[in-house]
Amino acid sequence: MFRRKKDKEIDIGSLNDILSTGKKLINIGYIMTIIALILLGTYLVKEWHALRFLGEFLIVISPIFIGLIIAWLLDPLVKWLQGKKVPRIFACIIVYLLFLALLFLILALLVPAMGSQIKDFVSGLPALIQDFQHFANELVKNLNHTFDYDFSSVKNSIYQAIEQFGIDMSTKLPNMAIGIVSSVVSGGVSFFLGLMIGFYMLFDFDKLNRSFISWLPRHWRKGASELCVRLNESLRSYVQGLLLVMSLVFITQSIGLTISGIKAPLVFAFFCALTDIIPYFGPYIGAIPIVLVGFTMDPIVGICCVISIIVVQLLENNFYQPLIMGHTMKLHPVTIMLGLLIFQHFFGIIGMIVATPVIAAGKIILTFINEKVDVVGRVTGDDEYKAMTED
Repeated sequence: MFRRKKDKEIDIGSLNDILSTGKKLINIGYIMTIIALILLGTYLVKEWHALRFLGEFLIVISPIFIGLIIAWLLDPLVKWLQGKKVPRIFACIIVYLLFLALLFLILALLVPAMGSQIKDFVSGLPALIQDFQHFANELVKNLNHTFDYDFSSVKNSIYQAIEQFGIDMSTKLPNMAIGIVSSVVSGGVSFFLGLMIGFYMLFDFDKLNRSFISWLPRHWRKGASELCVRLNESLRSYVQGLLLVMSLVFITQSIGLTISGIKAPLVFAFFCALTDIIPYFGPYIGAIPIVLVGFTMDPIVGICCVISIIVVQLLENNFYQPLIMGHTMKLHPVTIMLGLLIFQHFFGIIGMIVATPVIAAGKIILTFINEKVDVVGRVTGDDEYKAMTED
């Protein structure tokens, strides 16, 4: 009788284990569904060419975006002056005048010099192409002698590529020049409008943030404000540090390339600084044209260019990045590389540029959500385990 009653008793521990496992599977299913929706959305955006429409839309509103970025970057300086008992309106005027003076100084120093170097480089391009053909000829001869193999097909392919480049340059150069001039004029107008918009945004930048949060439900506002503070601190420190590192790379690379004797050193240094936006891969992208042009001009110039690139990279990796950037993004290198590959596949060079800050912002948002909702705890079942052990 007692045995039969005992057989009918419910095993509470086994039931809790089954319920806990089921809850874990449901939570994992939710997460997999979210990931699948994100991948599906990315695929549909690519297939429906929504990025083209988005790109046109961003071009139209680019002055607003430029003004917002300028106000966002200059706001800490305005707040610092406010802390020194300077009224905000005067602080905004002082900061903006200093910003405009610095911008005008940079343009006045760089634009004439870079324009002159570009003109000299283009005028010397035919001679440079002949030097490159001679360099390729000598290289093929040495390879034939060293490896006992006929590399003539490789040389012919190189010559065909050079000839095609020359034909394209001669036929498309007028249209390219018109397109470049129109792009520069359009970009200049957008940037000028962005400066004006940024000046007015800077006066009420705090109000913009508060007005955005006021649109959210009341019980979300405190968390949204905290999340905005975290995003601002991380992304602003990243952007400011990146601009400073790019400036130092441009200065040191300009000195090194000028000593090397390559044509248009400021232009190539500026290209290196721009490609430095892309982590890990950017320095190599910027170095390839420098090395090719350097060795085409003269082997000594090429070797000096390689030395300059290596020295600047050592400075960046051992001084610029650790001292200025530090660990602002707090991302593992493997995570950054995977993000670069994925974003490059879907969005090209622009994707590689924005990959790191987007991934960092996503990590901050997910960490914040996990702190509030404890998604990891629900999936792993830590909370249920603690509750059962406490009971």
